[in-house]
Amino acid sequence: MRSIGRVVGFWAVISVFLVLGRWGVESFEVDDIFGKNSSDLSFLESMSFLESVYGVSAAAVPPNALMVGLTLVQGAADKGAVCLDGTLPGYHLHRGFGTGANSWLIQLEGGGWCNNLRSCIYRKTTHRGSSKYFEKVIPFTGILSNKPEENPDFFNWNRVKVRYCDGASFSGDSENKALLSGCSAGGLASILHCDEFRILFPISTTVKCLTDAGLFMDSADVSGGHTLRSFFAGVVSLQDVQKNLPSACTDRLDPTSNLIANIKTPMFILNAAYDSWQLQESLAPPTADPQGNWRDCKMNNERCSASQIQFLQGFRTRMLDAVKGFSTSRQNGLFINSCFAHCQSERQDTWFADDSPIVNDKPVALAVGDWYFDRASVKAIDCAYPCDRTCHNLVFK
Repeated sequence: MRSIGRVVGFWAVISVFLVLGRWGVESFEVDDIFGKNSSDLSFLESMSFLESVYGVSAAAVPPNALMVGLTLVQGAADKGAVCLDGTLPGYHLHRGFGTGANSWLIQLEGGGWCNNLRSCIYRKTTHRGSSKYFEKVIPFTGILSNKPEENPDFFNWNRVKVRYCDGASFSGDSENKALLSGCSAGGLASILHCDEFRILFPISTTVKCLTDAGLFMDSADVSGGHTLRSFFAGVVSLQDVQKNLPSACTDRLDPTSNLIANIKTPMFILNAAYDSWQLQESLAPPTADPQGNWRDCKMNNERCSASQIQFLQGFRTRMLDAVKGFSTSRQNGLFINSCFAHCQSERQDTWFADDSPIVNDKPVALAVGDWYFDRASVKAIDCAYPCDRTCHNLVFK
């Protein structure tokens, strides 16, 4: 019998950023973010607004999507596992069946960190800081779908979506298989907590982790600065994050550094080589591009100039260099496609559909399944843009 209780102490301490989902938005909404007044907003406020516009919750829900209700974690307050405003954390659970009845997929929601007192106070008024604002039901699509034609390897597992409000909990016993996954902020969280997740289960349980859009690269922005590094420094300082990071890494490197080289548990990296979020908020944010020279390129990759594409090719090269050592391990998997996208495991159209993105003739869902079940070694790295015609590139109107 499964229970949600043994691991109330395992926090889904989820890291940076949002889930970009909708295919297009009105230009006045983008102006609010990328216009000349956007510097008046804190980084978190910009993230939260972007998420409300582009997030998975805002994307069109398939008419036959499974809708799953919210459960709040009673007793979590006794463990100190609460949202920023003190309300109870929550999750959405759809029980497995058949051969998947004893297997668990834990999907960590994205949504950002606050890096200063003002942004933390702001979060309390949103669903990223208070369960008072959680949706009561959410669609389970992509890797969370219960339909074999949409999710061939994990459709009948116990599937849990852990809501992010700065604290959440889950558990189970007698599991055969377990997969910790997440996209964007949840993808970074799955990196941070992968080895911690492994020790929750018996050695006989197959435990692996999937990070989707969780590679937040410390690359120079278009002005030569390091926007992302500055933001992470604030997060680490305010949240006292360093004590929760692997000592094997922090003993040698700055706590804002890349962590994938220190993960011992098998992991799969799913990432777009030209990550849409990082292009908009890390590589060419308004503070680094005050004249708006990158505005058209950020809205639609087909409007990028030759020199801008050259700059983005450099970003792709740095990403591939960052995963080079990771990819040499037989236990790890990779799927890096040359798309302008962000989070591809939660959307049905990019996870598994007739026209899903493919690399080496294989869509994301089958690549992840082949890796998890050891059916094949998966080290899929796409050719450079613009060779891939299967991409579902995010275009903003």
